[in-house]
Amino acid sequence: MAYDAAKKAARFAKAKDAHDQLIAAAHRAQADALEIESLAKRRLANEYDAAQERGEVARKGKPVNVPDGNIKATAADIGLSRKDVHEARLIRDAEKAEPGLVRRALDRKVAARQEPTRAALRREVIEAAKIGGRAPSIKNPLYRAPTKAGAAWTHLYGACRALSEWTAQGENMELARRGMVERTDDQAANIAAVRKCAAALGRFLEEL
Repeated sequence: MAYDAAKKAARFAKAKDAHDQLIAAAHRAQADALEIESLAKRRLANEYDAAQERGEVARKGKPVNVPDGNIKATAADIGLSRKDVHEARLIRDAEKAEPGLVRRALDRKVAARQEPTRAALRREVIEAAKIGGRAPSIKNPLYRAPTKAGAAWTHLYGACRALSEWTAQGENMELARRGMVERTDDQAANIAAVRKCAAALGRFLEEL
């Protein structure tokens, strides 16, 4: 009976482990897809704004006549909604305020074994866009966009907090070490980057 029970438990554990690995892989793939989508949206925001600056796209929702007799296209004319443009600009401005924000937000979800959804990512993006000065908080009328120095501090402690949360979860640090060893390509540059980061933080703390 003990043998049969142990065998069944082992079989279930193996199935559970396979299930968890499959879900984790799906979450990683979903996170990668969202990151690619965010890159596309950032490019879209830049191209759309540049087209407006060149006078190729109207700044308002209706077609606009120009002196040469042509009509400027609207967002709808090129297959975009106002929401599309707004979302693209939010992501672009959030990444400008906190470089790497999208990837960090997605990685936190995956590390916590949570599904990286568009809704969760959008919440992170909106907060970062506020920090970047694009959209003041509706809930706080006293909100003021931070200075360049304030934004730099927010970026630094935000990155450190995200790393601290990640290292505190399970075996992430040990997995990272194993992952480094498993790599067959040269990791010298990556190791140097980690050491450079540690040295930079050390200098920062010494000057506090």
